[in-house]
Amino acid sequence: MKLNRFGTSAGTPFMVALSAAALALTMTACGSDNNSGTSSSSASAGGSSSSAAADCGGKAALTAEGSTAQQNAIAEFNKAWGQVCSGKSLSYNPTGSGAGVTQFLAKQVDFAGSDSALADDQVAPATERCGGNPAWNLPLVFGPVAMAYNLEGVDKLVVNADVLAKIFTGAITTWNDPAIAALNGGTTLPDTKITPIYRSDSSGTTDNFQKYLTAAAPQTWTKGAGKEFQGGAGEGAQKSSGVVQAVQATPGAIGYVEKSPAKAANLPFAQIDSGAGAVELTDETTAKAVGDAKFKAEGMDLTLDLNALYASKEAGAYPLMLATYEIVCSKGYDADTAAAVKSFLTVSANQGQANLSAAGFVPLPDSFKERLLKSVDAIA
Repeated sequence: MKLNRFGTSAGTPFMVALSAAALALTMTACGSDNNSGTSSSSASAGGSSSSAAADCGGKAALTAEGSTAQQNAIAEFNKAWGQVCSGKSLSYNPTGSGAGVTQFLAKQVDFAGSDSALADDQVAPATERCGGNPAWNLPLVFGPVAMAYNLEGVDKLVVNADVLAKIFTGAITTWNDPAIAALNGGTTLPDTKITPIYRSDSSGTTDNFQKYLTAAAPQTWTKGAGKEFQGGAGEGAQKSSGVVQAVQATPGAIGYVEKSPAKAANLPFAQIDSGAGAVELTDETTAKAVGDAKFKAEGMDLTLDLNALYASKEAGAYPLMLATYEIVCSKGYDADTAAAVKSFLTVSANQGQANLSAAGFVPLPDSFKERLLKSVDAIA
């Protein structure tokens, strides 16, 4: 039975753990204080030799909405933009990927943040929103998805795609199930009931999680992908913060959530065994996995094909990743907005990458950065 009883609350341990800079970005364009946040870290530490200098032209304030997964990354980008281009700020409303795309299509924000590229049925409305010009999906940073859990006495937990598919469809219901025990030799697992926690709102993280299960456990996960959870088992929670809160509050729970908020809440993560041994979620294992991600096509739209990454059995590579996109108009903005969008994205791809690892993300490889900056420069 699906129960949507977990939401966000300013008084939860997770929200207390969030950085001030991230909280400063959780306002809407209407009715919220416009606090961009400050940082003592250097914004110039993350550039590479291929980085282009930022042009600080255009309007001073941009608006965007969407992915909660990228909220902490956007906080870093916004700090860097304000430091490189004095007086510039982005108001980002983390309502979820689906809501962000909806607001972008309705011309309520300058761009959308999403953990998934535009769906086929969104391409035409996006083209209309952009004045008859294509919208582009531009990946700014990779973020690993943690399988956060709450299981007393179990400090190390190993799962695989088949086990996760069975948990989130209700085929495995207790933690001492033989399939889980086989992956956790030497660990005494309790007979505690498993409570899967899924995103009840439209979510790019859900889409990526289900795409991972589709690619890595195709015989077990036959539910398909999409931003709405299809598994049919567990309890729903809104936004990343809601998933973290639900896992914290529910003994025996396991939920998919980005590393950044899970780490901030001090939740343990399960290791994933893709066939070559259990792999811990670390900077090294996620960076190794990013190398398996490919672009779907040549050109300025940079939609990624993550199937090779999800299905990879490479030793030492953590396979459960999402790509954070900014969905922008290739053309169709007024001149001031276009200049500001280009400025923000250029700084984000360069100086904004400096502190992403500490925030729980994987900075862009140079090859991705070069293609991204080429697309950004082409925005008109």
